Amino acid sequence: MDEPFIFEAHDSYVLNLQFTKDDKTLISSGMDNVVKLWSVPEWSLVRTFVGHDNSVNSFDLTPDEAVLVTGSTDNTVKFWSFPDGELFQTLQDRKKTVSAVTISDDGDWVAAGSYGGRAMVWTLSGEPVVGIKASQKNLSSVAFSPNGKILASSGLGNDINLWSLPSGDHAGTLTGHQVAVGSLNFIDQGRLLVSLGYEQAIKLWDTASWELVKTIPLETSDARSLSFSPYQLTLALIMKGKVQFWATEDWTIKKELLIGTPA
Repeated sequence: MDEPFIFEAHDSYVLNLQFTKDDKTLISSGMDNVVKLWSVPEWSLVRTFVGHDNSVNSFDLTPDEAVLVTGSTDNTVKFWSFPDGELFQTLQDRKKTVSAVTISDDGDWVAAGSYGGRAMVWTLSGEPVVGIKASQKNLSSVAFSPNGKILASSGLGNDINLWSLPSGDHAGTLTGHQVAVGSLNFIDQGRLLVSLGYEQAIKLWDTASWELVKTIPLETSDARSLSFSPYQLTLALIMKGKVQFWATEDWTIKKELLIGTPA
């Protein structure tokens, strides 16, 4: 597919996208307060999840794809049965925008990062595990290590903080980025932590030593989000006007797609 297929998905900005494991459904969320499911490759609307009162900033699926968890500017975290879209649980930690949600690899825990720098971990049934004052500034990303023993957090500060679970004790700080850190992902069975800094750099951290092992300079500071293919062989880097696809074997750009706007 050399040219992107563009369709009108939301009434305002699209904030998050994710495919299901079988690649037959695309999940999208946006500033129009809803989550939508789209059939692939027809790109027809399957279902709309309605329940939030403000932008749906982040979402994640449990490993068995039975539950979708969403975080919103309405300060709530909502749990939906998937794919039917029945809302069965709403949680609120503080009256702050929920900017990031993630689910542990075993599906047992849910973490949310919010404005004001707080991270909260619950069980999937909604029982609180631990609340963490992760930063004095807004959080933009939270990520569980594959074994669930570490929660990494980042945001408007230029540091990445590590937290032991379930205690919530501070386990370390990774320094090296110059400005905000927008995305965090554990890859290679948890051996690497990948971080995207708004200073035009991706950094790779060895999780055995937490040493910085590689810095990948970017051509622009417009990069705001990154996502990995299911087997982590390809990294998609989303920036203003285009998407770059990187091979993680040698961290080189393999393809670039220009993104236009619908006519």
